[in-house]
Amino acid sequence: QVQLVESGPGLVKPSQTLSLTCTVSTVDITTAFHYWAWFRQPPGKGLEWIGSVPPSGSTAYTPSPKNRVSTARDTSKNQFTLELSSMTPAATAEYFCAGLTLTVSTATNNWGKGTRVIVSS
Repeated sequence: QVQLVESGPGLVKPSQTLSLTCTVSTVDITTAFHYWAWFRQPPGKGLEWIGSVPPSGSTAYTPSPKNRVSTARDTSKNQFTLELSSMTPAATAEYFCAGLTLTVSTATNNWGKGTRVIVSS
């Protein structure tokens, strides 16, 4: 079974950039038919998709004019990362990294245990 562990700061100040890392074990993240992504769950709310990790290099998008989401993989460390700019208190949540493994007949989701991030001054 794929194992994932999130790491990063538990506290971020408003307007700062959040950086999280997901360390994957038991499988090489470059293995075909393995896909990686980030999610979060604010207190009392449902799970939200944040971004997926590209097959190589990094990618970024701006869900709003003030926010930038960047994801990347570091194959030398078997990790993938997330950066969220312009953090606000509304971004306080449990952050999860996840992996999807596809075979001819199955689709298996694996999740990290999550890391709590609080945005506060």
